[in-house]
Amino acid sequence: MDGGGSTNMTLAFELEALKQLADPEAVFSDARTWSEYVGVVSDKPTYVVTNFTRKNRIRQDFFSGPRGRKESLENVKAQFDTERHVFVGIDDEDAELAEAVEWEYLPLEQAAEAADWELGSPEETRSALEDDRDDWP
Repeated sequence: MDGGGSTNMTLAFELEALKQLADPEAVFSDARTWSEYVGVVSDKPTYVVTNFTRKNRIRQDFFSGPRGRKESLENVKAQFDTERHVFVGIDDEDAELAEAVEWEYLPLEQAAEAADWELGSPEETRSALEDDRDDWP
């Protein structure tokens, strides 16, 4: 994905969108090549986001913390002054949220297709990789 021609972009993923990607770590690494800042927002408690990002080796530039998604996106936009602010989500509620806080909305399926990201569960992907190891006891 080329980020619409601009690397001066802040990219936020809804946690539930990340959970639908086969390899969230690779997605973050890829997104960093064409985004200035990349992070995760969610209404889930901080420990849920932290556990997911640690398990998937994701280093984020920002996350929602104890705030809700709306306040988090507003704060991120104020803190990270980039040309574009793009929110990757999964449903109409995510699209409405992006519009309310003046972020561009990108549905996960569209982002995945444009960037050649594989959809699927990270747990299933990790399990398949572990099953493929023939040097494992």
